[in-house]
Amino acid sequence: MEENEIYDYNTQKVTYTPDDEEREKKKALKKAKNKGILIGVSVTACICLLLVLVFLLLDVFYYGGGLFRSTKSGDGFALSENADSKISLIGDLVKDYYYLDEVTDEQLEEGIYKGMIESLDDIYSEYYTAEELTNLMQDTEGIYYGIGAYVSIDTVTSLPKIASVIAGAPAETADLRPDDIIYAVDGTETYGMELEEVVSMIKGPEGTEVILTIVRSGERDYMEVPVVRAKVESPTVKYEMLDDEKGYISISEFDEVTADQFADALATLKGNDMKGLIIDLRANPGGNLDTVVRIARMILPEGIIVYTEDKAGNRVDYSCDGSKELDVPLVVLVDGNSASASEILAGAIKDYEKGTLVGTTTYGKGIVQQIVPLSDGSAVKITVSAYYTPNGINIHGTGIEPDVEIDFDSEAYYDSEEPVDNQLEKAKEILDGAIK
Repeated sequence: MEENEIYDYNTQKVTYTPDDEEREKKKALKKAKNKGILIGVSVTACICLLLVLVFLLLDVFYYGGGLFRSTKSGDGFALSENADSKISLIGDLVKDYYYLDEVTDEQLEEGIYKGMIESLDDIYSEYYTAEELTNLMQDTEGIYYGIGAYVSIDTVTSLPKIASVIAGAPAETADLRPDDIIYAVDGTETYGMELEEVVSMIKGPEGTEVILTIVRSGERDYMEVPVVRAKVESPTVKYEMLDDEKGYISISEFDEVTADQFADALATLKGNDMKGLIIDLRANPGGNLDTVVRIARMILPEGIIVYTEDKAGNRVDYSCDGSKELDVPLVVLVDGNSASASEILAGAIKDYEKGTLVGTTTYGKGIVQQIVPLSDGSAVKITVSAYYTPNGINIHGTGIEPDVEIDFDSEAYYDSEEPVDNQLEKAKEILDGAIK
């Protein structure tokens, strides 16, 4: 991976105080156990991000190889003598008296490392064992074994949910839908689990079956949904001419191959005499920073695309020379699951007034994490900076408001013999008025 890569992972934001959050969790779990309808699913919940095929998207800069060393001055971290003794004492107590299972020194050491990062109280920072890091890197190759869905944590219930599904994948065949709450996997309740635990339970060998217990808004009872795992290739760009004038490009994530796929799609649509373009970023959790910058350079005028600043005030600019600026009207579809790199593109388009944003407010993830590989094969992911739109706006926690707000009509899409995407229809209507 390259030095400037940035990936989205578990794109979520919890806005409760600790007491309020615990109260909301208990209320949500009680509703689920009573088989009631879980409502109020936040459309601004994360997405992230990851595929349950599964692609764990990380919103990070990745620096390959070696041990990261800070260049900043100041005292480094060191354990106090008391802390060192206390850790040893607790380890001895666990090894001597813990009843339920045998515990190795390696397990306890890994727990210390994970605990240090968890103490930051930052849902985006994380410690990876060597095995976890290897699995994570393998997941970026574009071929997965799973159900073909993006999964994230819902900020209201703290339960995992389906963020979106890949066309043609097992999740779509099984009729899993965005915002379906995953209450259990193969009978094991997911409340209180880390997203990675849920993902590992859903993943599995090709041809095997996993049963998801789903709570869906509008349904009175749990839904037991069996899904047969399969090899899934994740397409990142789909395109078509909607009629003789309007081009449509959907981007599911900003992967390494996405910029070339987008360039091919754009060239094909232009070759078909496209007079207006719709870019669909709904349910796109983000991805590679270099990729979104390359795509932005095919659309935007000359100027800043995005910039980042770290805690020391160091700034990095990503710019466009305007040589390939799009010369037809543009509409961009966004929703509460459009996050990070998606928001970089949408934010730049909005700041330059290059297109019209249609849909609902985006997720609001405006911070960057860096994966730092360690010499033993493990790694730490840690928040290192914030990013800003061309107008200097950091959208973290607030998201980007669309120019035309319109909620997605799920009934018209899912419960109709002839599905209607009302947001897409609105985008087409706007283009009709803009095309001369």
